[in-house]
Amino acid sequence: MTSLAEKIYAAVRLVPCGKVATYSQIAALMGNCNLRRYVGNALHKNPSNSITPCHRIVNAKGFCSGSFAFGGGDVQKNKLETEGVGFIDGHVDMTRYSITQDDFNAISAELMSIFYE
Repeated sequence: MTSLAEKIYAAVRLVPCGKVATYSQIAALMGNCNLRRYVGNALHKNPSNSITPCHRIVNAKGFCSGSFAFGGGDVQKNKLETEGVGFIDGHVDMTRYSITQDDFNAISAELMSIFYE
């Protein structure tokens, strides 16, 4: 059986380069928006950012994590900027760089095909 953390990592790997998702969106992909703190905890324990790009996950207001698992908020911000993600007043411009509903639906469908078919 696949652990919840492994499913979270799979969802994060599907967030497109140059876009971000929120902890709540990843939790919603797991079927329960209230799991956002669990998502944050799992990403803090992420064994490899090169495999699972957890830098693409931000809070609902677009702020980077102060405790980003691979070097803190500045490292996360730099990784996002390298991918072309723009910031306004210290947070991601969520209207421009957040995953769309179409992205969310595509990620959800891909997760279904990975874990449930």
